[in-house]
Amino acid sequence: MKIFRREGSPSWAVSLIPFIVLTIVLGLVIKFFGTSALDGASQVALIFGASVVVAISMIFYKVSWKVFEESILDNIHAVGTSIVILLLIGAVSGSWMVSGVVPTMIYYGMKVIIPEVFLFATCIICALIAVMTGSSWTTIATVGVALVGIGTAQGYEPGWIAGAIISGAYFGDKVSPLSDTTVLASSSAGTPLFTHIRFMMVTTVPSFLITLAIFLVVSLMHKELSAAHVADISNDLKAAYNISPWLLLVPVITALLIVKKVSAIVTLFIAAFVAGITALICQPHILAAIATGNVPDPAAGLSFAEGFKGLFISYYGQTAVETGNAALNDLVATRGMGGMLGTVFLIIAAGTFGGTLVGSGMLQSLTDMLTRFISRRVTMVTSTVGTGVFANMVTGDQYLSIILTSSLYKKLYHDRGYESKLLSRSVEDSATVVSVLIPWNSCGMTQATVLKIPTLDYLPYCFFNIISPLMSIFISAIGYKIVRKSK
Repeated sequence: MKIFRREGSPSWAVSLIPFIVLTIVLGLVIKFFGTSALDGASQVALIFGASVVVAISMIFYKVSWKVFEESILDNIHAVGTSIVILLLIGAVSGSWMVSGVVPTMIYYGMKVIIPEVFLFATCIICALIAVMTGSSWTTIATVGVALVGIGTAQGYEPGWIAGAIISGAYFGDKVSPLSDTTVLASSSAGTPLFTHIRFMMVTTVPSFLITLAIFLVVSLMHKELSAAHVADISNDLKAAYNISPWLLLVPVITALLIVKKVSAIVTLFIAAFVAGITALICQPHILAAIATGNVPDPAAGLSFAEGFKGLFISYYGQTAVETGNAALNDLVATRGMGGMLGTVFLIIAAGTFGGTLVGSGMLQSLTDMLTRFISRRVTMVTSTVGTGVFANMVTGDQYLSIILTSSLYKKLYHDRGYESKLLSRSVEDSATVVSVLIPWNSCGMTQATVLKIPTLDYLPYCFFNIISPLMSIFISAIGYKIVRKSK
């Protein structure tokens, strides 16, 4: 076969073969596994894609296995810190929920829902909860469902309600250091986590402010509002947890550490540790219930064994608190470090796939091909954003889209003298936020099912998700805070 020339590196046409195979396999995975694809099927697909790279390279180009082994190990070594961060994120998520930190945030956040500004307040509440939990999916599937009921009772169109919920949740997820997609985008591009988040604010904040302005205007023009459901949710939270403004000190301490630019690992460790102490002081009945498997009893005492066991489970395992409200039960349920193992598996599988692409020379061939068509900064960022959107459409998953887009453009940004944070921002401005707008994407399918609102019905109202990619291109065009290193 002439396409497989035996001398030199693979051509760009040959280099596309593993991506085509991966796309087909991922399509079958999405079809047969649906929203559970990330439990392991997608990871296997990545490893299968890596095997295609190895087979082509060893048979037609005589690349030795030793080259692939070293390249794979280098890739996985590069994301080792991210794996530790992900596990600590799981510990923070569990301890913050059990300690009552997140429930307190929700409780006081609900107070801002004034009938005349429902969509505006909904967007802010979802943003705050997503920042604290690091999960847009959890925010939408719990508080989002409750807000759909409130908005429907107030006479809002379902598409508008879902648009406000999704816009807020994805903004919070995007800027949260607890978010697995944020960690994945920064690590895939080789950018320190907090550097990535700070640089992303340049495009994210304007996009969110425009979104809030739209929702505020629409809310002020709306009539027949009611906030009855808010009181019920607030009462259920207060009955299950000891709610106190003192609990807000935990996120305040965490925010101060972030501002002081303390390393992500140290910041997350302290956040989890402080939340654990808070849980022992403020929520002993919940720790006792987790340790014994019983329904929380506010009057029950806490033995040393129960406190020790309950606290450790909150860090690493699944926890559930009975609040008397099904939606809240889902929100306050956590999976701790164990819940991050799927993402860790994904990072290792992606590192394997990326390592084979580097070792085979295929990634270099694709990058060289792209370089010939990219002459300016705005063209480069536009191409990155377009690839992130396209990858979401063909792979059906935001995680894979982040990884593939970062892998394709990482060397190009470096060779052109641009800092890696420009790549990580461009990837997250597209691959992360656009996923929920695609009906056959795992995010689009999940949110449409959870909210019971079709993807195409809420798509026109997800203003943040639509504006973010365009804002990324606009900022690249004017060059604001974009530094190019001298060669």
